[in-house]
Amino acid sequence: MIGSAWIARRTVLGGLGALGAAWGGEGTTPLPAGVKVIDAHDHLFHHSRRDWQEADRSMIEAADILGIDQLCCSILPPERPTRLESFRECNKWLLEAMGRFPGRILGYCFVNPGYTKEALEEVRRYVEDHGFIGVKLYNDYRADEPVVRPLVELTIRLGVPILHHGGHTSWLDTPQPRISDGSHMAALAGQYPEATLIHAHIGGGGDWEWTVKSLRHAKNVYLDLSGSVIDEGTVEMAARVLGVRRLLFACDLSMTASVGRIRGADLSEEDKRLILGDNMRGILDRRRAA
Repeated sequence: MIGSAWIARRTVLGGLGALGAAWGGEGTTPLPAGVKVIDAHDHLFHHSRRDWQEADRSMIEAADILGIDQLCCSILPPERPTRLESFRECNKWLLEAMGRFPGRILGYCFVNPGYTKEALEEVRRYVEDHGFIGVKLYNDYRADEPVVRPLVELTIRLGVPILHHGGHTSWLDTPQPRISDGSHMAALAGQYPEATLIHAHIGGGGDWEWTVKSLRHAKNVYLDLSGSVIDEGTVEMAARVLGVRRLLFACDLSMTASVGRIRGADLSEEDKRLILGDNMRGILDRRRAA
């Protein structure tokens, strides 16, 4: 996840090389043939880091090794609540990164919904003029707060998803007071059944079993399977309760764990194909039809 420490580039790529080879190695479950793998939730690095350029390149190299074709990314500023100038700066940097890595990075426009007018203008401009594929929201506000509604209504008109940071995290030493959990996402989904919502990182949001159950009836909420937590049975329970068509492969910087989570899941090759790319491709195609 975005707050986790970045391991040295050489160390990461060394470990990824072995895992990448294992995709099709002897005695392993290979990547389903012909699937275009889309990471539905990841991040490039804030430019306050001295090594942001190298870190960005390392992400792409890791994706190459692991067989990930495209990464749906945002850049998040370090402060909370997010200031207007901060999210504008991050979106500008992300657009530049899309130019450096053409065809590999798909952009989420990150905004703070509290700046209603400016946030709507930012999303409209980056989606309509620059080809961004959706909106990223953090925990500046909960998903069910009224301030979020104008953004949701805009994404419906544009035909793009909202990826919302979330988790059921009562165990945190320093709680995030406006973090959204599955109940908040389900409430928003009920108000806007036409919206496409993605609940972030089931493997990094606390009580994942509670989250899966809370989203059972929220049919327009997808669940991204990213995160550093590798508890057994996460993917299988989500598939059983929500159905595989509501599950999205994602990494959120935990690349090897997230790849291994899908490789090791007790699911059919067709189910893995849906999760690895086909489901997210269906979401992306809605923008063309909007």
